[in-house]
Amino acid sequence: MAALGRQVFDWHRLVPLTWAHVARQTHRGEQKRTCPCLLYKLTTASNGGGLEKLSHVETRTYMQEPACRMRFTRYSLEKRRTPVPPGFVEREKVISSLLDMGFSDVHINGLLHLWPSTHTQQLLDIISELILLGLNPEPVYMALKQSPQLLKLPILHMKKRSGYLRKLGLGEGKLKTVLLCCPEIFTMHQRDIDSIVGVLKEKCLFTVQQVTKILHRCPYVLREDPGELEYKFQYAYFRMGVKHSDMVRTDFLQYSITKIKQRHVFLERLGRYQTPDKKGQTQIPNPLLKNILRVSEAEFLARTACSSAEEFEVFKKLFAREEEEGSKSHMLYSKSLSLDEDEEEDEDEEEEEVEE
Repeated sequence: MAALGRQVFDWHRLVPLTWAHVARQTHRGEQKRTCPCLLYKLTTASNGGGLEKLSHVETRTYMQEPACRMRFTRYSLEKRRTPVPPGFVEREKVISSLLDMGFSDVHINGLLHLWPSTHTQQLLDIISELILLGLNPEPVYMALKQSPQLLKLPILHMKKRSGYLRKLGLGEGKLKTVLLCCPEIFTMHQRDIDSIVGVLKEKCLFTVQQVTKILHRCPYVLREDPGELEYKFQYAYFRMGVKHSDMVRTDFLQYSITKIKQRHVFLERLGRYQTPDKKGQTQIPNPLLKNILRVSEAEFLARTACSSAEEFEVFKKLFAREEEEGSKSHMLYSKSLSLDEDEEEDEDEEEEEVEE
């Protein structure tokens, strides 16, 4: 009996310790899956001293759900804590739009360096307007890199100037040369462009198609003074006998008046060039304009003038002195004319006073 009492006492002491161990393991979450042995409870010796299966068993899904929730919550918190850099969304928008327009990665990187000082929509609007004019991404990138002030133009001004250039016939890809050589065609005052176009049409009597070709092939004329441009045309037409079609075909107006006069007068004094008469005829065949202006100085002297570089250098110095003296005499002559006109006006006023 004494031995049986000690055995019963040991069983009763074992029950609370066992359940305490199970509770501790479940609370700490060390076991993701409940062992089968824990689904049984120990009974006392009075009930047979065996193991009895629990009537209720927790499912595996229910046991794993809290862990899943903890992982999802932790991921959401980490995602919320990751800050989005300022301007990231706008930068992605610009890159995506430029890629759609056909710009390469090199072009985009270069344009992004110009972008921080320009609003996103402003940048895209200016570039889109240039693309609509028929320009490819490469010349657009080169023009903006050379003249970043184009990005600061109001979009309405850009649209009006684009429409004006289309009227001049500079759309459909013809604007490439103009934009690369003279990007200020978009920043110039409208009256300055009108004055140059007016000289070509009204004073020089070029046709509309010829004006378009001149602006396309010789865009530097937009930078010239209207009076000097007219004088260059008159010198070519009256002094050299060059026709309109020849001026357009040889890009005559793109050369400086100094270069034109030096080579023309040098050939004239060598007896290798003559001004055509009223019928357009000469006693000797004049060299072609391309052999006078569109070649280097060495080739001009060797093939066209058949002279030495030393002789040409001496001529240029003497000719420059002649031009300076001629300009001074012209100024004195103009002053004398103005003085004569003033004297005549004074005499007329005196005669009117006497008659009164």
